[in-house]
Amino acid sequence: MVRLQDFNINEAFYATVLSNERITPDDATEEVREITLEIDKDDFSYELGQSIALLVPGPHEFGNEYHMRLYTIAEGGKSETGKPTITVCVKRCFFIDEISGDRFPGVASNYFCDCSPGDTVLLAGPYPSPFAMPPEDTANILMVGLGTGIAPFRAFIKHIYDVHGGWKGKVRLFHGAKTGLDMLYVNDKNDDLTHYYDQETFKAFEAVSPRPAFDAPVALDRAIEDNAEEVWNMMRDPDTYVYVAGQQNVAEMLDQAGARIAGSEDKWERRKTELKAGGRWAELLY
Repeated sequence: MVRLQDFNINEAFYATVLSNERITPDDATEEVREITLEIDKDDFSYELGQSIALLVPGPHEFGNEYHMRLYTIAEGGKSETGKPTITVCVKRCFFIDEISGDRFPGVASNYFCDCSPGDTVLLAGPYPSPFAMPPEDTANILMVGLGTGIAPFRAFIKHIYDVHGGWKGKVRLFHGAKTGLDMLYVNDKNDDLTHYYDQETFKAFEAVSPRPAFDAPVALDRAIEDNAEEVWNMMRDPDTYVYVAGQQNVAEMLDQAGARIAGSEDKWERRKTELKAGGRWAELLY
């Protein structure tokens, strides 16, 4: 499993904000912004699906100089000056203190969302995606992403169909968020996943909170269980790769649903262990 502390930030560099545009409707309760950055580093190179780290200057809790947050590179190009550019999507996040019930803004997301064109930010990376491309295009790919966890999968899906040129194995994406507007790339402006619905091997399953106004949990486990037979058949297929991304609770939801579709926690954990041992299970959790 990949965690933030595993990433080296010693070779940080600056980038200039070229644009910062809201891509969810103005009246939506969730705010997602598309931010394009001009990179001030001559030897900067990247691949779509890799991540960059935003380093928010401190001081922060526990004496940390920077607060680090990873964002997946969704698009890239060149600026008018010829410098490399990258585009990321950022959701403005807030967190509820479990004891006091107080609401606090997420450090990195609010810092990023409040940037204006011309502002400079400190970055590190890029970092390789933990989700390696299977060696054969006949392999099955099962992706589970919650909230911002859909970001690396959007680039991944784009790569296998647009860059690789198609995929023969099954490609299944289970993604969830509190509201339909919180799907990051599945919104009124950038409805990217629908571009691949005509691919015979691709299916996406969307799960939202049944009662978002009451902070009800996202029914991601229900979406998985509704497709229990196919999910479990893919899990048992020796040519399936499983990728999980998002906050820690996405792994917990998957385990709960997995234990039920497998028939027991022991069967589910045994199959997960086999997939991990074979290099066919990867997680990016935060």
